Amino acid sequence: MAPGPADFAREEREAAVAAARTTWTPDGEQAAPPAPVSEGAVIDMIGTVFDPEIPVNIYELGLIYSVEIADDGKVAVEMTLTAPSCPSAQELPQQVEEAIRLVPGVSDVTVEVVWDPPWDPSRMSEDARLALNMY
Repeated sequence: MAPGPADFAREEREAAVAAARTTWTPDGEQAAPPAPVSEGAVIDMIGTVFDPEIPVNIYELGLIYSVEIADDGKVAVEMTLTAPSCPSAQELPQQVEEAIRLVPGVSDVTVEVVWDPPWDPSRMSEDARLALNMY
């Protein structure tokens, strides 16, 4: 069946909505849409954060429980600490947030510290175990 007038009107509306979502440069040119945030880039940046008492990054230690990336560039992280009395309890989540904000396309970051399930050494990567002689 051939498209009718209603189909053309719908296509025009959809094109208008898509054009309205497009960003424009100050010169009136259409800007390229932002690239989606790469999960690998987020994890790589988390890997730059180290617990000052342990010579292994917090991702390899298994302190990151989840990373969620929304289409609009918002990143939500759930992490834990090795112990509730960790002296870096205030600094590590802030360092994670600051590191993730450096990833291209990230529009916002929330880092939540959770205690359930509790961290234990079984969450460490093989590389972390080797670095800490815990194999």
